[in-house]
Amino acid sequence: MFYTTRGIVFQSFKYSESSIIAKVFTEEFGLQSYMVKGVRSKRSRFRPALFQPLTLVELVVSHKENKTMNHLRDIRVAYAFQSIPLEMEKRSVLFFLNELLYRSIREETPNKPLFGWLFDTLTWFDLNTTGNVNFHLVFMLQLSRFLGFHPKKTPGKEHSVFDLQEGRFTNVVPRLPQYITGNLLAKLEMLHESSFENSRSLELNNNDRRKLVDILITYYRLHLPGFGEMKSLEVLKTILA
Repeated sequence: MFYTTRGIVFQSFKYSESSIIAKVFTEEFGLQSYMVKGVRSKRSRFRPALFQPLTLVELVVSHKENKTMNHLRDIRVAYAFQSIPLEMEKRSVLFFLNELLYRSIREETPNKPLFGWLFDTLTWFDLNTTGNVNFHLVFMLQLSRFLGFHPKKTPGKEHSVFDLQEGRFTNVVPRLPQYITGNLLAKLEMLHESSFENSRSLELNNNDRRKLVDILITYYRLHLPGFGEMKSLEVLKTILA
């Protein structure tokens, strides 16, 4: 039986001379692997560009519970990026976000709130024409909410410490060394309260961004076992320097 669902391509890799396996985060079924036969042949009706990282697509797929790989019957673009393919900065951010998502989302079960947020956020990023330099930082904080470890903060209360292990703004210095204070704490609190729309006005310099992205990656690593090293980080730092 075949189903129609929206999807976000996370990764694709060669399976045979003419076929690929595509890992797609779908609205209806969560993260799934699909066999795509013949896509590498000249006669294929599927364009390879459809399987580029974070392409927003609509799929017709087979689906059987507990099956590690299903088949893709049809695929088309659900939203075509306008500015991202043309702008080096946006492409670099997208490359970073793709690796972040691939390392963070592993559930083979549907998560429609997360899917809807991702689809709308990537569309907004493509359409937004100014002030994207802090986008990836706000993205990481907002994504953590869907993943279950968004930093906890008591509204209206001042805090002197952020405990990365506990994921909490507090006034108690933890035993373990994974915490921040001072200027970086103030910057993180500012990010915590920010939206994509107002992120362009945040008072962050390049050094702040470098330190904050390192802190947030450490935070992800503490809360997601097997998260590993982000290979795209240095490219992002260079482009946004």
